[in-house]
Amino acid sequence: MDDTHGHEATGGQGQAPASLAHDQIVQPPRQPAFSWATMRDQLSGRIAALDLAPDLGSEIGSKRWMRGLGTFVGLSAAAIAFWPSFAPLEAAPPAHVDDAVRDEYRSQMILPLALGADSGRHMGATALVEPLAAAPERPTLETVLTMGRGDTFERLLRRAGIGRDDSLRVADLVGGAMNLSDLAPGTSFDITLGRRPAPGAPRPLETIAFRARFDLELAVERLGEGADLALTKHVIRVDETPLRIRGTVGDSLYRSARAAGAPASAVQAYLKTLGQYVNLDRDVRSDDTFDFIVAHRRAATGERQAGQLLYAGLERAEKPRVQLMRWGKEGEFYEASGVGEQRGGLMAPVPGRMTSRFGMRRHPILGYRRMHSGLDFKASYGTPIVAVTDGRVTGAGRMGGCGNAVRLHHDGGIDTRYCHMSRIAVNRGQSVRRGQVIGYVGSTGLSTGAHLHYEMYRSGRAIDPSSVQYVSRAQLAGAELRRFKDALSRIKTVVPGAALAELEQTSAEVAASEPAREIDRLSPPKKG
Repeated sequence: MDDTHGHEATGGQGQAPASLAHDQIVQPPRQPAFSWATMRDQLSGRIAALDLAPDLGSEIGSKRWMRGLGTFVGLSAAAIAFWPSFAPLEAAPPAHVDDAVRDEYRSQMILPLALGADSGRHMGATALVEPLAAAPERPTLETVLTMGRGDTFERLLRRAGIGRDDSLRVADLVGGAMNLSDLAPGTSFDITLGRRPAPGAPRPLETIAFRARFDLELAVERLGEGADLALTKHVIRVDETPLRIRGTVGDSLYRSARAAGAPASAVQAYLKTLGQYVNLDRDVRSDDTFDFIVAHRRAATGERQAGQLLYAGLERAEKPRVQLMRWGKEGEFYEASGVGEQRGGLMAPVPGRMTSRFGMRRHPILGYRRMHSGLDFKASYGTPIVAVTDGRVTGAGRMGGCGNAVRLHHDGGIDTRYCHMSRIAVNRGQSVRRGQVIGYVGSTGLSTGAHLHYEMYRSGRAIDPSSVQYVSRAQLAGAELRRFKDALSRIKTVVPGAALAELEQTSAEVAASEPAREIDRLSPPKKG
């Protein structure tokens, strides 16, 4: 047993037991499996580490900055190297088109009547095809002609192809029902021509119908083949009740009036008239009530025709009402008290208030004191600018610090100038009347905002425009004032929207009240 234990001790010092040596053997590391994701991540990290495009705004002059500059220069050189040429492109040589190719193209074309009216392929003519001696004409020809500006009725008939005899007869018939000079440009004529009696002869007139007036339609027609022409009158019932429009001003007086059914021309006339008595930008509020009456005609056929403004009113809660009515042969507007619109004197160029007077002041742009040789009026961009009195345009265009400006010459050695316009509405040499629009408010030239700079000169020397009286109004008195107030009371009884009511009498009832055709007037009455 002692030998055995000695052997084990000796063996423990010389070498390890077999079992222990087996456990301590070092195995080689296992290789990881190939992965595209791992390779992509490694490649992205290496590319990010290159730092090919550093910020050229920082570390100027360093190696990193120089490397970025080199990258920039290289990319710029590559872009310039691939820059396209501006040399013109060479066109392809023209293809030779012979008769066979042209015929093939033509067989596929769709051409107008003037070029043969080819439409696709056609079957070739054979010996059985016989050419016609003459092309057949339509039995009737219907056309619509419109009278142009400066045109006459006789010229229109000749242009329609109507023969001389029929033209004279039609002109005689229509002239007996109305004055031919009263035919307005834009009148449309429906014309029907019949079959020619012989080759080369003019076509006979069958019918011609048109709207002669708002309340009258005329038609000339042939009663039968070879018969004479006869005139037929169709009287159209017209309601001439004035149209009254009322409503709340709201955000926009113009849009509110249009939404209430007022024609655009009537709204513009209302704003122009009202603007001579109140400041539309300052004195009109959203809760005010507009009220105006216009001449209005409504035909039984449905057409409507708006006339001139008859009454303009504005009802305000905290200020007196405005009541203006057209009165007199000149058609001027007068207030309810009988005071009329501006007559004589000078008009204010814009309805805005005065913001800067005539005299020395510190210029808002140049920054030093200088002479302000005019008046400044506050007005919104695009406000119409009117001539203060009759005159002639001596200048219209760009005028230095005045920007877009208009200069007028008036009687008595007076000249006026209107500056900073956004748009000019007159031309040099043109004559203008008092109150005529010559431009629109803007901010051109040396200007800090939209306004009107207005100057006045006497014999070439600047004078203070405020020293001139702007307003001179007409005044009614006595019996004429009483008649005016009676008419104002009657016109205000018009019910809003009354002109839109249905007509009581139909056009057929009116036409039955008198002979319709000229031939019926000339024919003797039938015996009972």
